[in-house]
Amino acid sequence: MWSFFSRDSSKDFPYDIGEPVSGFDNYSIWTLHKAKRKGTLEEVSVFVYDIRSGSDTKCELAKAALKRLKTLRHPSILQYLDSLETDKMLYVATEAVDPLGTYFTKLATDNVQKGLYLAWGIFQITRALSFLNNDGNLRHNNVSAWSVFVNASGEWKLGSLEYVSAADGNPMPPVKIPVTLEVYDSPEKNDQSKLKAATKCSVDMWGLGCLVWEAFNGVLKQRSNLKDIDHIPKSLQSLYCELVGASPSNRPNPADIITRCRKPGGFFKNDLVDTLLFLEEIQIKDKAEKNRFFSGLTTHLDNFPDNVCKHKILPQLINSYEYGDAGSAVLAPMFKLGKLLDEVEYQKRIVPCVVKLFASTDRVTRSRLLQQLDLFIAHLQPQVVNDQIFPQVAHGFLDTNATIREQTVKSIIHLAPKLNYNNLNVEVLRHFARLQARDDQGGIRTNTTVCLGKIAPHLHPQVRQRVLVSAFIRAMRDPFPPARVAGVLALAATQQYFLLSEVANRVLPSLCSLTVDPEKTVRDPAFKTIRGFLGKLEKVSEDPSLRETMEADVHTATPSIGNAAATWAGWAVTAVTAKFYRSQSDSSRPRPPLTGRNLSKPASLEQPSSSSLSTTTSSVTSMTSLEHESNETSASASDYGNNDWDNENWGEMDTSQDPSSPLAASSNNGGALVATNALIEVRDGWDNEEWGSLEEDPCEEEEQAEQEHQQQQLLARQSISSTTSSSQQQQHHPLLPHQHPHQQQLQQHELNELIEPLAKLNSHVTSPSKGQQQNMLRPKELPLSSSNTSPTSATANCNNISPPSSHLNNSTHNANWNSDSWADGEFETLDEPGMGNKLDEARRKREEKKLQRQRELEARRAQRATGPLKLGAKKL
Repeated sequence: MWSFFSRDSSKDFPYDIGEPVSGFDNYSIWTLHKAKRKGTLEEVSVFVYDIRSGSDTKCELAKAALKRLKTLRHPSILQYLDSLETDKMLYVATEAVDPLGTYFTKLATDNVQKGLYLAWGIFQITRALSFLNNDGNLRHNNVSAWSVFVNASGEWKLGSLEYVSAADGNPMPPVKIPVTLEVYDSPEKNDQSKLKAATKCSVDMWGLGCLVWEAFNGVLKQRSNLKDIDHIPKSLQSLYCELVGASPSNRPNPADIITRCRKPGGFFKNDLVDTLLFLEEIQIKDKAEKNRFFSGLTTHLDNFPDNVCKHKILPQLINSYEYGDAGSAVLAPMFKLGKLLDEVEYQKRIVPCVVKLFASTDRVTRSRLLQQLDLFIAHLQPQVVNDQIFPQVAHGFLDTNATIREQTVKSIIHLAPKLNYNNLNVEVLRHFARLQARDDQGGIRTNTTVCLGKIAPHLHPQVRQRVLVSAFIRAMRDPFPPARVAGVLALAATQQYFLLSEVANRVLPSLCSLTVDPEKTVRDPAFKTIRGFLGKLEKVSEDPSLRETMEADVHTATPSIGNAAATWAGWAVTAVTAKFYRSQSDSSRPRPPLTGRNLSKPASLEQPSSSSLSTTTSSVTSMTSLEHESNETSASASDYGNNDWDNENWGEMDTSQDPSSPLAASSNNGGALVATNALIEVRDGWDNEEWGSLEEDPCEEEEQAEQEHQQQQLLARQSISSTTSSSQQQQHHPLLPHQHPHQQQLQQHELNELIEPLAKLNSHVTSPSKGQQQNMLRPKELPLSSSNTSPTSATANCNNISPPSSHLNNSTHNANWNSDSWADGEFETLDEPGMGNKLDEARRKREEKKLQRQRELEARRAQRATGPLKLGAKKL
């Protein structure tokens, strides 16, 4: 029972008190201790006063300070948490802080960063004094480096409230304990005559002047040192002289100091103060102001102290995104500041926000996340990546926006090491197979091959052996030259994963076909790779025991791609692992129609407009539908935004040729038949259904054909005016047996002269698609005899101009190019919601228009063939 009354009541204090802070007790009646809250281990500070060893005066000062600290609440005043008073001790718990007098040694030596930070600290104390003097009508009476405390966020807080008194009371400064504080006393304490000129803020402004001097020179030892102003910034010297002036009436009010120094060029007008003040008022800012602020914040963060960024700015950024309308602009500074956190803090504060961001449907947000994936992927656990992140990322493979598709492909480089078997070896490869075969952007097809070469070490050995060769051979048959180069380099960079039998039977035959490629940038790496593979086979031929060493990595689960760098393929490894292709020219030039005929290009497509060559750098531009993209150029998918995936074209690739037609230059110099043959050789099997939407709309050429048709009609009227009478008779009896054979031949010859230019014109108007190249659509042909051929039948047969069959099936190595799998149906085609239907619908409409136009022209020819037109007759 007696033990209950005699137990120490300090044990009820919910804080574990630690070691004291050295040096502080020389300038205060308190001793400052570091402490932690019991249970949560939250760091706090505890001010302890020993009642037993202190005098009554000190005890009263301590209790007065506790009372003021409980009642005064301001962002720049020390935050009170808890207190405990016993017969022996007085405990006051506050936020975790360090005295500014000891904090000076922790300040950065960088003059720029230090200047910004000191301006922010002095601003906070000036704001606190303005609150006390003007709003609270109080005087602090003890402003110095030892009454200011710095918390974990780097904020300066005003404490040591033992001597706070009413502003309208006795103007005499109080006697301070301990005596070391007397160095901060104002001159009027020793000169009673100056007290009459004292104001409610004159004593505190003198203390603020001492604080300014200490901020740039260290702890004040004697009052005469205040005359040394060499280290004080010039923008602050005039104000400092007013603060430490001998006349109390000349010392400015703290509110006036803030107003003066916040003007342009003032000491408080800098990036750090502006940033932190904006964050304090962010709840009342509109969305445009927030976006503008966050967009420019990243460039300033390097000049801000780390503790301010970590504990002050970063929490505000996270709250602004989660609970405000800050938008995706907050992502760049948030991820940059996330590097300052340790692993535990990152998992607690950043990862939940990242998971939530990936679920966003906003394209700009998704784009910026994919661009900055390398900044936070190292902190994501594999389970989080597979269960929460990858399912959201996979949606980007099917996005209609080319920028999102391309950035999704590139993101797999960072995600691959953490993906499980199904996500990497099944889902990713299925998407890659579809993109490499069917995507209309050459840059995306190229980067898909590059990415596949980069993630090869992470693939399962069986999947890798089945997929790589097929995928890279497909890339080498791409009409886009950089895609072919990517296929060659990828083969060389992953050479250690191929069986020697596979090299001899599949790889080398495919590479040999590129030795006659129209592009020298394709031929050069092809020859180099062929020499490398031949050297490998030759070594094994000379020494068969080397086969096991050559094929050591084929069945290895996690081989290192660095092993290849030491071999003959090191140059290709460097190219594949260093750069992505930037498809700047892939979409900046218009695509020609995918047909075997030479069509005249409209004048509007001769020179691309300046808008088509522009690059989007601030936001993701919405892509139009595929039907609309077929008639106009679009912004390059790779040129979006501030994505620093690479700084130069991938592998020194030449993209001067038209991306869809590697033989465009040669087709202009050679004959039409030669160009047609070359074009079909490259595109056989490539321009299937998925490329139908890239054909030109023939409406514009049909209008030109109609005008030429009218001119030909006028010429025809003049040329057959001499046979008007006989033609009229033939109109009523076109096949009379008693008609003279000479007249029939003459009439037939004249009709052929009229029909021949129209047939040639029609051959330019109707562009054969995939089906038409092999079997041209023909109107029904009437049975004809050798002696009585009708003009109608002649007209129909004149339009049946089909390319030779030998030009259509002359390239067997390109067969099944457009299939969506790499290994005999191993990967199923993805069901693309709406994408295939759009292509089919666009192709069907174009075919219907062509057929309708053809029928109209044939009907007009048939009507004209029934007899010669009379001069002045009504034009159809």
